[in-house]
Amino acid sequence: MVKELRGHLDEQTFLALVQESQVKNQYQLFALYDKGKIAAVIGFQPMITLYYGRFVWVCDLVTTADERSKGYGNQLLRYVESWAKERKYQAIALSSGLQRTDAHRFYEEKMGYDAVSYVFKKDLGEE
Repeated sequence: MVKELRGHLDEQTFLALVQESQVKNQYQLFALYDKGKIAAVIGFQPMITLYYGRFVWVCDLVTTADERSKGYGNQLLRYVESWAKERKYQAIALSSGLQRTDAHRFYEEKMGYDAVSYVFKKDLGEE
């Protein structure tokens, strides 16, 4: 599952980042199981910004390739929506790679999310 979620990380680095994020950012990671195997996972963290106010940022969402189109992403996002509402958060936000058109259709058409911005990134690298 680590390779499907974050293929650029080895398992040790992935686990270290999850643990650090749990401590520093209240990161939550939940898995949905089917027949004893992880079928999908979602990772999120509560945040506060002046733009969104109190909201939940979905950092990670993936369903294993052979388990897609079974409603697992829907179930996990609905879980996060309930989690956020219970705690009085005002919104849910996430980013999705530009190439992931099927995911965009899922977020917009099935889950009711709006495309509101682009996310820009600059790698700082070692100089």
